[in-house]
Amino acid sequence: MTRKKKELPVLEHITIIDAGAEGNAVARVGDRVVFVPFAVPGDVVDIQVIRMRRNYYEGKVVQVHTRSERRTEPVCSHFGTCGGCRWQNMRYEDQLFFKQKQVEDNLNRIGKFYGFDLLPILPSATTTHYRNKLEYTFSNRRWLTREEIGIRNEDGGMRNEEKGTGNALGFHIPGMFDKVLDIHTCHLQQEPSNSIRLAIKEYAREKGFTFYDMRNWTGFLRNVIIRTSSTGEVMVIVVVREEIQEEVHALLDHLARLFPAITSLYFVVNQKRNDSLLDQKFNLYKGEPFITERMQAFQEEDPDLIFRIGPNSFFQTNSGQAEKLYRTVTGFAGLRGDEVVYDLYTGIGTIAIYLSRYVKQVIGVESVGPAVSDADQNAVLNGIQNARFITGEVESVLDPAFIDAHGKPDLIIADPPRSGMQEKGIRAILSAAPQTLVYISCNPATQARDLALLKEHYQLIKCQPVDMFPHTQHVENVALLKRRTRDEGRISYFLISQFHPLQ
Repeated sequence: MTRKKKELPVLEHITIIDAGAEGNAVARVGDRVVFVPFAVPGDVVDIQVIRMRRNYYEGKVVQVHTRSERRTEPVCSHFGTCGGCRWQNMRYEDQLFFKQKQVEDNLNRIGKFYGFDLLPILPSATTTHYRNKLEYTFSNRRWLTREEIGIRNEDGGMRNEEKGTGNALGFHIPGMFDKVLDIHTCHLQQEPSNSIRLAIKEYAREKGFTFYDMRNWTGFLRNVIIRTSSTGEVMVIVVVREEIQEEVHALLDHLARLFPAITSLYFVVNQKRNDSLLDQKFNLYKGEPFITERMQAFQEEDPDLIFRIGPNSFFQTNSGQAEKLYRTVTGFAGLRGDEVVYDLYTGIGTIAIYLSRYVKQVIGVESVGPAVSDADQNAVLNGIQNARFITGEVESVLDPAFIDAHGKPDLIIADPPRSGMQEKGIRAILSAAPQTLVYISCNPATQARDLALLKEHYQLIKCQPVDMFPHTQHVENVALLKRRTRDEGRISYFLISQFHPLQ
């Protein structure tokens, strides 16, 4: 006898009180927190519970009774289905408020930090078309929207576009590894991004190319990556599962003819079951092997900086905000000109090169070999002679022998991935004992966790949130820390633990 599934409740006339993790809105019912997407603080709504956990519910809004004053109309027709810009229905000034609150809440709650200077968040000059890189996925399992399902059920049949292969070229549906939303217009990247994507899809349809099947790991077309720069250059990377040379070359030739603006055209053959390309070969088909990004120097009288960006290079995806971010880091450092600086997780060396003109020496450490090669080339391109880049994991490289060879750092800059630093990396920084530490993070939660491990020896002075991703919950935060004297560290940590005990 099968057990009857418990019917999940509808919570009526619930007020949304906050914006929380993963871009979800937050409500409270009794002693339970409720997380729902696509609602705005101040809304009064009915919520259909879809999951019940011990301490919280997950749900979806089924009716809006009162619209919050914080609401605005989203510009994207895919809003509510695509999970990429979950705050698009919230006024931008309110997005900034909740991002700043997110930084403060994490530092208070996770790190137990109080009394530091939290500066007002730096807004993005543009809130649409701000990304310089997008990756789209080919799938033979197109996600049907509610409207499409309604039309299909109403007329008893299927729409023409549903009768075919069900192909899509767009973004993954959140939580659905094999479902992709077919994107018509995305407002995240400037043209010719949309036109290129649509042209590829149309050409593939005409030629009968198969789209990737993520369940069975079959199909010809897998991904397309489009990179643009402020200098007007465009890079397109087409990822296929197998190299059928005639078909690959025909597609790339078609793109080159149709879009003369493409300055760099690549293809990648990825036969793995995951989409990571770090270990794959990038085949340059036409054009230059890189695109270039230009950035104003920290001091206006200095010449602009130029960065070459390869197909697999990491570069901040909001170029305009990247300049504000690096300007903040350099300003926080309070440079005199005689410092030895370690730039950890340096990527292609952007931060190291940005501040190299104002210090004695910069040593960048990066685990990805091709990124280190890019960093070396970027240093030469900008005439920088006091920057050196080392390949290796931070927690392995940063040992006493490394410090003896390169000099004790006065300043360490750390810009780790979203997961933060490993505990070994924290210990390596503590052993290097710089007077100043600048920690950059795109995840305030892991940043707060890591800073708590440094608390006994470093004081958090101030933070500068930077909005790199408008219409999303994501926020970048720059934290300035200064080394305590031994007595300061013991006394301050004792006082903090007494008034704000760790839980």
